Amino acid sequence: MIDDAEVLAFIARTEASYPPDANTASAAENRAYYDAMCARFRAPRPDGMIVTDRLVGDVLCRFYGSETRVSVLYLHGGGFVVGGLDSHDDVCAEIADAVGLQVVSVDYRLAPEHLWPAQILDVEAVWRALDRPAVVVGDSAGGMLAAALCLSQKDKRQPLGQVLIYPGLGGGGNALSYQENAEAPLLRTSDVLAYQRLLYGGALVTDPLARPLSAPDLSGLAPAFIVTADVDPLRDDGKAYAERLSAARVSASWRNEPQLPHGYLRARTTSDRARRSFHAIIAAISGFAVSGETRNVTL
Repeated sequence: MIDDAEVLAFIARTEASYPPDANTASAAENRAYYDAMCARFRAPRPDGMIVTDRLVGDVLCRFYGSETRVSVLYLHGGGFVVGGLDSHDDVCAEIADAVGLQVVSVDYRLAPEHLWPAQILDVEAVWRALDRPAVVVGDSAGGMLAAALCLSQKDKRQPLGQVLIYPGLGGGGNALSYQENAEAPLLRTSDVLAYQRLLYGGALVTDPLARPLSAPDLSGLAPAFIVTADVDPLRDDGKAYAERLSAARVSASWRNEPQLPHGYLRARTTSDRARRSFHAIIAAISGFAVSGETRNVTL
């Protein structure tokens, strides 16, 4: 399935701190494993990067760089159970440095202490408080929240673009990737289901914001760049969402990364495949920011 030596080394290094059964441990144990793993991979921030934490309403956010006319709203991954401002600190700092825009990372509430829709309510609150255009970016669970934000703002102020990085969008069932990658390294299909049970408290949730693939109408949403990992149960969610957006006349592109597993952003400093994908993500963010600002000036 994976024969890239750099990717295999990344998987081994990840599992040394974050064993496969961490996803089914208690939330507290899972967070301890995840925090240790993220700390092991965390790269230093670019020199001179100004970083401040402050509340936006009731939601703690971390701001990277000085305020700019266009910003980037970042929503971290972690299955809605783990992750936070520190887990994706280096990713956000590198994005801010690369695109020259202020990045705002959102410390939304986590399950199981806070069930859905607490997470999207926090993201919406921060979005309403932002007084400038922004590109929304999210990985994994954060990718779902980025898509959900665009859906929640349908016929309202849309982000300039949505960048969804190996997102879970409510697919599954007969999708090939959930079967083909059921035992994939770093994220299994059973892990996806376990996280969903914690997020929804075992209840059946039909809210389209929780499952963007089930939303009846995707027209009028922000243009999208969706990137997926080929060795990931969630792969086909991204492909299906790009197809649905395109069918709704929303500009959407899908990029699938061969041999990469879920969570590969942390491999961007050691894997050429992951590095190239991160550069594509940076380019997409920059493209949405520039074209969106041009549209606003024209209007």
